[in-house]
Amino acid sequence: MLTAVERVVVVVPVRNEERLLGRCLATVEHAATRARGARPPVRVDVVVALDRCTDGSARIAAAAGADVVVGAWGTAGAARAAAVLAAGAAGERTWIVSTDADSAVPAHWLTGHLDAAGSGAELVLGTVEPDPRDLAPGVLERWHALHRLEEGHPHVHAANLGVRADVYAACGGFRPVPHGEDVGLAETARAHGHRVLATDRVRVLTSGRSTGRAERGFAGYLRALAGERHALGAGPL
Repeated sequence: MLTAVERVVVVVPVRNEERLLGRCLATVEHAATRARGARPPVRVDVVVALDRCTDGSARIAAAAGADVVVGAWGTAGAARAAAVLAAGAAGERTWIVSTDADSAVPAHWLTGHLDAAGSGAELVLGTVEPDPRDLAPGVLERWHALHRLEEGHPHVHAANLGVRADVYAACGGFRPVPHGEDVGLAETARAHGHRVLATDRVRVLTSGRSTGRAERGFAGYLRALAGERHALGAGPL
């Protein structure tokens, strides 16, 4: 018998993101409002992990009404894990959803994750799409040529990942690695036989910037595409 989700915890790691964080949190709150009004309604908590921020990110997070945890973790994976811990996210009735500060989520983002959880998914891998306003046409075309925005896609993005809290704990959570904390969690979940759904139904828009916060992250992947290299070592982006 499926257990209904009663609480959603959204985690957002932040490292000097004052330019884009406001947009991110505004779209998350829009999605949260829709989820809170769902039937049955759910509690939604948004936790921002400020990692060594020296800009106005703290002010923006506070103005948005998000819960804030501050630290010097040094990796997005460790910051995500700290946000999950600070939220006290645990048990089979809590759904953890991760995004990035440079991303914008759709209004149905959380209700889409909840629908997937209600259908039996224990971990959801959503798609992302770079903002076309940030990319030269040729780079955007190369990106689309390499990505399957469809059901059953092979990609893993921490900017659009949801997982039941008890499954998150059983799989070791987000690890404090330089990159690939999302891939590690997905691979462990699959290895343990958990139900993983890869879907394009909750697609997230993310920044197409070429200078990012994580080595070998999404920005580096786009930078490699701009240089007409496919950056295969960057993981299943």
